[in-house]
Amino acid sequence: MIAIGSDHGGYALKQEIIKHLEERKITYQDFGCYQETSCDYPVYAKAVAKAIIEKECELGILICGTGIGISIAANKIPGIRAALCTDCFCAEATRQHNDANILCMGGRVVGVGLACKIVDTFLDTPFSNDERHIRRIRLIED
Repeated sequence: MIAIGSDHGGYALKQEIIKHLEERKITYQDFGCYQETSCDYPVYAKAVAKAIIEKECELGILICGTGIGISIAANKIPGIRAALCTDCFCAEATRQHNDANILCMGGRVVGVGLACKIVDTFLDTPFSNDERHIRRIRLIED
């Protein structure tokens, strides 16, 4: 299951990503926000991160206006590796090399078509399990 969340700046893109997940028949849990009224992105970053840490969901997607704030907030949670991606190469590399467990995007930065391709790449790319990447992840987490 995929955990998804956004603030008001990412709400519209989140709705499009949800449609895309449904088309792919991928199960998800929406942790909010549920409207475009101004709200605080750390609330949603923490909710999605908690679902991953508690193994309620396997991976997460977070969206705010730029993707920056929500990725910073998510990365404050131990065990979370949230990656801000603006293209498919970054989405693939962060899964292969960093075993990123949350994809972050900017609703005011990335268009719907590209965002759906980034989501597909992120969700469909496995971690490489290469020793050097495992070592580096340990160094990040220690």
